[in-house]
Amino acid sequence: QVQLEESGGGLVQPGGSLRLSCAASGFTLDYYAIGWFRQAPGKEREGVSCLKPSDYSTYYADSVKGRFTISRDNVKNTVYLQVNSLKPEDTGVYYCAAGSETLATVQAMCVNEEYDYWGQGTQVTVSS
Repeated sequence: QVQLEESGGGLVQPGGSLRLSCAASGFTLDYYAIGWFRQAPGKEREGVSCLKPSDYSTYYADSVKGRFTISRDNVKNTVYLQVNSLKPEDTGVYYCAAGSETLATVQAMCVNEEYDYWGQGTQVTVSS
C-alpha cells in the first residue's frame, strides 16, 4: 500500500524553525518527483517547494525563498522540508506529495500539483 506520512509540525513562535518529514512506504522515492504544499485557513492549497530527481532542479514559492529548504534521504525513503524564520502567514496544513516525473518544469509540476500520491498533512501554526 502506497503511503506518505508527514510529521514534525507544531506550534512555533515567529522566527522559529521546524523540520517537516515525509516518510514513504509501499514504494521507493528515489525516482519520484516530490513536493511540499500548504493550505492556509480559508485559502487554496499552494505549492511551497518541489524537486525533480532527474536533474535535482528545485522550485520555491517566492514567499518562502531563502527560508525553506527541500531535501530527500533515499536511504530513509524520506523527504524533508526545513522551515526557518517562520512567519504567521506560514501557518497552515503542510502536505507532501510524490509523483512520476514529467517533461514539465519543476515549477509547472509544483504550481499545477502534478503528483500522484499525497499525505494527510501536518499542521504548522506560527503564533506568539
